[in-house]
Amino acid sequence: MKMINFKIIIALTFIVNITSCKAQEYPLNSTYMNLPDNSYLKDINNELVQYIGTYKANFDNKEITLFITKENHKFFDLKVKKYYQDVLSIRYIVKNSSGIILQNTQNMNFQPNQLRFAIYSTKTRPTQNTIIFYYGGTNCSVGWGDIFLKKINDTQISWEYRPDDIILDSSKCPSGTDINIYLPETKDLIFTKQ
Repeated sequence: MKMINFKIIIALTFIVNITSCKAQEYPLNSTYMNLPDNSYLKDINNELVQYIGTYKANFDNKEITLFITKENHKFFDLKVKKYYQDVLSIRYIVKNSSGIILQNTQNMNFQPNQLRFAIYSTKTRPTQNTIIFYYGGTNCSVGWGDIFLKKINDTQISWEYRPDDIILDSSKCPSGTDINIYLPETKDLIFTKQ
């Protein structure tokens, strides 16, 4: 009887330990490569919340609408490192001057680790009121690069998009694929909260 009680206590202790384990939390700006796998970079100081909302701007005869939301505990598997992070996610709609939609990611269902069309925050610079995002680009990874959003005031953010170069050939990108970059490739574009 004592042996059965001992086994039950051991089993219950094991179950409690497993269910109460969670990833170790670190501040949002920690360098994930220096942390153990499955660490959690948490928005402890609520740096991300002030950017949430819908913003609009006009550039080069196009209307751009950004939908910025917060995702808590988003999992990233970079092959060399696995971690969780609180992030901002940007979805967008780009329309031409006639109101025709050129690109729309607002209702896309992103798969885990999908980079195509995805825009996620990677780092904050609180002293500069800036958040840095990684953009995975569109078809064939065209337009991948970095986006910088700077908080100007409660209703405005400044946009800077720095696309990186990519070499395309028919083995990487089938002919007839839309390889236009519709997001505004510019610096200091002001978006206004709606």
